[in-house]
Parts: sequence; structure tokens; C-alpha cells
Amino acid sequence: MKQAVYGLLIYIVLALPPVAHLLESIMIVHMHMQMPLLVFSGFLMARFLQLKVPGFFEKWNRNGIPGVFLFIIIMVYWTIPKTMDETLTVQSAEILKFVTLPFLAGVSLRDSWKKLSGLGKNVLILIFTVKYFGMGLLYINIPIQLCNNYLVMDQLTLGWGFLTTAICMVIYLVYVAFTDRTQYE
Repeated sequence: MKQAVYGLLIYIVLALPPVAHLLESIMIVHMHMQMPLLVFSGFLMARFLQLKVPGFFEKWNRNGIPGVFLFIIIMVYWTIPKTMDETLTVQSAEILKFVTLPFLAGVSLRDSWKKLSGLGKNVLILIFTVKYFGMGLLYINIPIQLCNNYLVMDQLTLGWGFLTTAICMVIYLVYVAFTDRTQYE
């Protein structure tokens, strides 16, 4: 129950207009801090929902795959430059972001993660590694401004942030492939 309260507090703080404006004013902070924190707040609140309506999650997300697909779809959608840019100018897009990231992506990730096998978890990480490499190369190599509300320098910074995250994921996947984790469990 404490997790749900912490998740709700994080969500409320992120929704405060001064905090939201500050986090959205820098492109890399918007994409790599605000959005993951919204997902994390939903991840924490998910336990409360799992306890209140356990039948729904067991029926809808029995093996974790539907929840992972929902998580991937939402995260890919919010990685598109146009959708991220619209949150700054269109109020309904901002509301959609504050609803979908915590309550659809975060909750479905929490419900799915324990149900996935080790291979399933690594495949999910691999999917995001490829996505981050692709987005990093896109933001770095495109000479035009992809988001109207951010400078080209912000775009380059975000691209390098994506590439750095992807490299860290590759390091993790190599570590998992070459170590015997049963010795540490």
C-alpha cells in the first residue's frame, strides 16, 4: 500500500504545472526523465490495482504478453517526435500523456514483468535497445528540426542520450549472456 501512495505522490508532483513546465522545457529531460517517472509512478500504483481487481489482470494478462505489447505500443507512440512535441502545445495531448504513461504503460509493465520468463525480459530489453539506437541515430543524423518547440541542439543532446542508454542496455545484455545468475540468487 505504501508503494501506491508513493506512486500517487510522484504522479501529483509531476502533474503540478511548474514542475511539468520545467521538465518539459528541456528535451532530454522531457523524454528521459519526465516520461519514465510517469511510467514509474504507474508501476508503483499498479500493486494497489492488482489487489483491488485481481481477476481483471489474471483474465486480461495471464502470461504477461498482452501487457508487454501494450507497454511497447505506448512507449513507441510517445517516442515519436511529433507526439512529444504536441504535448507542449495541445492540452489534450498533455492529458493523454499523463493518463497513458502511468495508468496503461506503468501498470501493464508491473503486471507483466513477473509473468515473463528470463528470455522474455531480455527480448523486451533488446527491443528497446534497438529502438533507442534507431531513435538516437535519427535525432543525431537528421539535419532538420524534428520538434518545433525544441532547438536542434536539444535534438542532438536527446539523440546522444538515446545512444548512451542503448549502449548501457547492450552492456547489460552481454553481462546476462555471459554470467550464471543462478549463483547469485
